[in-house]
Formats: sequence, C-alpha cells, structure tokens
Amino acid sequence: MDKLAYSVLEVTDLAPVGRTTVFGAIRRGELPARKIGRTTMVLADDLRQWLESLPVRTPSAESPQALAR
Repeated sequence: MDKLAYSVLEVTDLAPVGRTTVFGAIRRGELPARKIGRTTMVLADDLRQWLESLPVRTPSAESPQALAR
C-alpha cells in the first residue's frame, strides 16, 4: 500500500525542497497540510498537486545549454 501522507521531513526527502519552502507553501495556502499532534502532515495527493502546479521552467535563449547548441 502506498503512503497516504508524509511528514514535512519526508516531503523534503521526496521533493528536493527545504523545510522553509514547504512551510512557506503551507502558510500561503498553496500546499494543504494536516496536523497530527505536533506533526504536520501533507497528503500524498496534495503534494502531487502542489508539485504539478509549480511553473515549468524552459531554457532561455541565453542559458548555457542553449548556447552549446
């Protein structure tokens, strides 16, 4: 069975973002979170939706990858 929720520490392991980024997204209402005692949990579906909502970065014409082509 897949995990239904992750602690903030687990979120930082799964998605290469720091605690400050995760708690900032929670504070801004971008990433829903639940509390279990003192532990902040993020549902797996909410984490997936948050990550999918982040902007897509495309290489600019002046990026090193674009210059190498």
